[in-house]
Amino acid sequence: MVRGQPGTAQEGAEDAADFVFIPVTDAQGDDRNQRGTHWSLLLLDRRNRNSPIAYHYDSAGDYNAAAAERVARGVGARVIRMGMAQQQNNYDCGVFLLEAARTLIGQLTRGQPPRDLDNLVADRRVLQARLRS
Repeated sequence: MVRGQPGTAQEGAEDAADFVFIPVTDAQGDDRNQRGTHWSLLLLDRRNRNSPIAYHYDSAGDYNAAAAERVARGVGARVIRMGMAQQQNNYDCGVFLLEAARTLIGQLTRGQPPRDLDNLVADRRVLQARLRS
């Protein structure tokens, strides 16, 4: 979460997060046969509490579009599909999700709005090395 600026009315409030990162999967509830095969990322923008926006970043096109819609509906947000680099295999969706979150956190902390991540580089080995250090 990226919280409101220090010194604002939101500081320290329970409902202070303007941005919330939500991993989305295509898993189906308690059904053990539907544990999910893909992860994508919703960035929930709550700066306007009356009209939140959920930016959806999916490294497999629209694969998780229905799941993202369900999650966004559950938090009262409308979904905007964002551009994102596409994975070239069937297993790096989690790497893409983590790199997307890292990139977006950097943008948001610099005061930039959420934007497309078409040029995102998601490298499993680089991520593993960063996590080890």
